[in-house]
Amino acid sequence: MLKEFEGLSEDEIDLMLSIPILVSVLIAGADGNIDQKEKKEAILLAYNKQHHVTKELSGYYRLVGYNFEEKLLTCISKTSDDLEVRNGDLIHELRKLNLILPKIDKHFSIKFYASIEDWAKRIAEASGGILGYMSVTYEEAKLLTLKMINTPK
Repeated sequence: MLKEFEGLSEDEIDLMLSIPILVSVLIAGADGNIDQKEKKEAILLAYNKQHHVTKELSGYYRLVGYNFEEKLLTCISKTSDDLEVRNGDLIHELRKLNLILPKIDKHFSIKFYASIEDWAKRIAEASGGILGYMSVTYEEAKLLTLKMINTPK
């Protein structure tokens, strides 16, 4: 267990470890279609963030990366095909972070939040566009800032 998670319940730890998956599914599915490029980007991010993040987040991403692809595909298969229902369910789960982040180290929660924002942006940009322009859809842009999560301060 990470020292940053001391004092959290098992459910809170599970949620913390599922945040990259929830964000991936929310952003990738914002336009109603989770495509292969977005899935590949999420899997690649999970791998890269295990090796290329700040020291504070490396342990977190090692835990996140364990069976990431399987967990991502399971999450996708378990979410509703109805866009409004799926987004509502995912946003509801992400809002739970507002009760968890104040319980953990302030420095870690700030780095974590910034990393998750970057994750969302990378997923949104994964599908490309025309020569890299217009790569983020309107639907993705509305969710990209993760307004459902309070910025740690």
